[in-house]
Amino acid sequence: MGLRALNPTRYGELCAGALPKVIASEREFDRMAQTLERLAFRPDPSPEETALAELLARLVQDYDDLRHPLPALPPHAMIRFLMEQRGLRQADLLPVFGSRSVASDVVSGKREPSKMHIRRLAEFFQVPAELFL
Repeated sequence: MGLRALNPTRYGELCAGALPKVIASEREFDRMAQTLERLAFRPDPSPEETALAELLARLVQDYDDLRHPLPALPPHAMIRFLMEQRGLRQADLLPVFGSRSVASDVVSGKREPSKMHIRRLAEFFQVPAELFL
């Protein structure tokens, strides 16, 4: 979404209400996460709300990554960890792997994920691809 698609006045008003900034404390994290939640669950968000939600998501993710880094695990263990954290089942990974048997082999550690799988996993879980290397 380009800047031209946004109404600068409306976006400015939303930003003034949310006061987005680099998060430096748990209190700020909680405040921005609550604002993000409100925006994320709107049934038909405006382009301005979507842009602000994307900004807040980045700020929240950056803070969370710094304060609570994911443990270094083998790829299959990282996949299981992320699945557990998000309440997912192996069947939920079919768009990533394309078949149940490949998903089963990778999640169980019998097979290493391919470069394509790693890219898809990173996109699917919204995490850096390096976690699966």
